[in-house]
Amino acid sequence: MTTRVIEISREIRFGGDNPPLFIAGPCVIESREHLLRMAGIVAGLRDELKINVVFKSSFDKANRTSIESFRGPGLEKGLELLREVREKTGLPLISDIHEPQQAAPAAAVLDILQIPAFLCRQTDLVAAAARTGKAVSVKKGQFLSPEEAKNILDKGREAGNERVFITERGSSFGYQNLVVDMRSFPIIRGFGAPVVYDITHSMQKPGGEGKQTGGTPEFARPLARAAAAAGADGFFMEVHDNPPAALSDRTTQLRPEAARAIIEDILAIRQTLSGRGD
Repeated sequence: MTTRVIEISREIRFGGDNPPLFIAGPCVIESREHLLRMAGIVAGLRDELKINVVFKSSFDKANRTSIESFRGPGLEKGLELLREVREKTGLPLISDIHEPQQAAPAAAVLDILQIPAFLCRQTDLVAAAARTGKAVSVKKGQFLSPEEAKNILDKGREAGNERVFITERGSSFGYQNLVVDMRSFPIIRGFGAPVVYDITHSMQKPGGEGKQTGGTPEFARPLARAAAAAGADGFFMEVHDNPPAALSDRTTQLRPEAARAIIEDILAIRQTLSGRGD
């Protein structure tokens, strides 16, 4: 099956033979000042490297390890801040929704609605996101095989939306560990949908630090290279200017200079494969 092309905005299309899509930004909205600073950094990467970028930051992190974990400003305030990001940078936007009733207000601001991995089988949530008509990124749960991702795509199509795609973020490998099956990329592309590789969250060691998630960021660059070679259409990376001080995912967010190096690797690999006709 031919992998379809998904239009994110008037300027950005991905899938098929289009340039890769990059989704980048801080894990959660920590403050207005920090959000706008990071949006400026991501916009700078866009302009410097001439890439297609969607800005990501969560208005609510509902799936946290501990009740003590920071969650973000919430739906109303978060969307207001993300709208300001678009006005100041022109960046398209993506953020998570966790409940069906969040789909419509989120779609009024966002270009892509994201379904978290733990919620990827929630039919009502996937359908509500799909019915908005916006592009929908569904994180493949750590508990699903690549083949099972087709059921998610079918739910989106049943709701009348062909702009649903899958984001691969690794599979559970025993306790507090994830592995990325590189077969996932051609398998999911074979269902006719583009597939994005979530660099950041596949580095996680869920609950590995007791009340928070640990991580192995040293594997981000080699696995991103592997995913690019395996056919990923897009790449998701959480970017923070000071990861150790981040209020979420402090062990796996990438510094801007690390993100730049990974993007350059991906572009080089894609260029090589394109030149060979692969």
